[in-house]
Amino acid sequence: MIRMLLHVLGQQYARSVRRTVTLMTVTAVAEGLSYALLVPVLQALFGSTPAAAWPWLIAFGTAIAGYAVLRYCSDLSGFRVGTTLLRGMYHRLGDHLARLPLGWYGAGRTGEVSVLASRGLLQAMSVIAHLLAPFISASVTPLTIVVVMLAFNVQMGLAAVVAVPIVAAIQVWTGRSMAAADAERHERDHQAAGRVIEYLQAQPVLRAGGRTVERFGLLDDALSGLQRAGRRTVLSALPGTVGLTLTVQAMFTGVLVLGAYLALGGAIGAAEVLAILVLAARCADPLLSLAEIGGKLRGARSELARLDTLLRTEPLPEPRQPLQPAHHGLGFESVTFQPDDRTVIDNLTLSVPAGRRLAIVGPSGSGKTTLLQLLARFHDVSAGAVRIGGVDVRAITTEALMAQIAIVFQDVYLFDGTIEDNVRLGRPDADVAEVRAAATAARLDEVIERLPGGWAANVGEGGALLSGGERQRVSIARALLKNAPIVLLDEVTSALDPVNEAAVHEGIERLMAGRTVVMVAHRLRTVQRADHIVFLDDGRVVEAGTHDELLHRGGRYADFWNMSLTPAVSQ
Repeated sequence: MIRMLLHVLGQQYARSVRRTVTLMTVTAVAEGLSYALLVPVLQALFGSTPAAAWPWLIAFGTAIAGYAVLRYCSDLSGFRVGTTLLRGMYHRLGDHLARLPLGWYGAGRTGEVSVLASRGLLQAMSVIAHLLAPFISASVTPLTIVVVMLAFNVQMGLAAVVAVPIVAAIQVWTGRSMAAADAERHERDHQAAGRVIEYLQAQPVLRAGGRTVERFGLLDDALSGLQRAGRRTVLSALPGTVGLTLTVQAMFTGVLVLGAYLALGGAIGAAEVLAILVLAARCADPLLSLAEIGGKLRGARSELARLDTLLRTEPLPEPRQPLQPAHHGLGFESVTFQPDDRTVIDNLTLSVPAGRRLAIVGPSGSGKTTLLQLLARFHDVSAGAVRIGGVDVRAITTEALMAQIAIVFQDVYLFDGTIEDNVRLGRPDADVAEVRAAATAARLDEVIERLPGGWAANVGEGGALLSGGERQRVSIARALLKNAPIVLLDEVTSALDPVNEAAVHEGIERLMAGRTVVMVAHRLRTVQRADHIVFLDDGRVVEAGTHDELLHRGGRYADFWNMSLTPAVSQ
């Protein structure tokens, strides 16, 4: 358990964890040794001179006080180290998630990561603060008491020793028998979390379709499955708990019977038997708590294993000898991209000179957005190379690459904060005048003027308090403020009303001025002024040229163009 904890945390925390574990072990030994003083105390009290117990009582009180100090120090150390580890683990997990390839964030990852980053991480990191001290005390203190019993009476001590391997075997057997139940419960927990998130996110669609009852049934099934898995987990733990209880009680009964037999035979005094029985009772209490502590430790160990698996997921590698792009031109050289053995981009080659505009059009699923993601290195290509300024993007550091690129997505996510906070994400060190200028260029100032609170208006989680067009203007202002030489646009006007579309187009034109641009669009009117247009289908370029050239050829692009005009003609 400690080895896994240190492996997940990293070696920078090893020293403090080992120091805390050592202090907790010393505390547990001190607790067991302090109980040893009960034997001479009881021998004196039940002997012919009870007053002789005073020195032993003072020694016992001193030992208890020393143990209390050690316990305070070990618990405090556990809480401090646990808090430090939790904070460090959150930072490490966040940094790692930020470096994972975008393709890793597939279906189901949201629920899995949210559970792991909240309850899972807290449960795993609670080992040091809340579980390690009780576990060490429940394991080391009884062993210390058994050694003390051996020192006072070998026969009764050996009777207690017999229980040690049995207790250890029960703990190991219980852990193994519960492994499957714990795995099932985690899987059910993951499914239930995903269903809850899905149910909440799908409320507009479900209510519009009048299908809330059926959908609630799916959620109810997931929660019922989680309940059944929890019941099976409890039932799996029951034999181990009962076995541990019976073993401890049998040990205590055996020591009691042996002590009575020895006392009746005159081999040992009644006071000594009573003292050893008190020690045996003190040995039994922490052993009985092992079942509960063991269950919590198994849960924490499972979360640690899942954290370890996540942290072992390889991020996109950083170059050992990074290069800087010589210019802002873009190029795809025989690029093939095959995630999960599915070909999305197939041996594609094209280039975009610096300062020119490339438009990518084609049917849904043809790989248009994937090209933008490969340029931004959200994924690494399976074959070929994506180049910026003549340099493979894999040879550019993530920080330098992101400094070259501004991206405006179709679906804009805004963080829960003010409009200014979200615009400043483009360049946090920008001054107020630069932020205001970017907002004006994106026509965001019109939105700010009519919002109560102006720049201080809160946008809500995900930008829920703004309309789609307003969120898009914030995104464009953010990109303008970043002032990157390369701009990637992904369907930025596909779902906007005419008023917002006109405003967004104006902001986009200002954003594209003088920059290298790659744009993806379904509305073909938005690509007419592109310097070059490629028509993509099944990950291949099937047509390329200017707008007029492609219309003149009468191919796939012309068909798409004519289809886009049909609604306008029919109206």
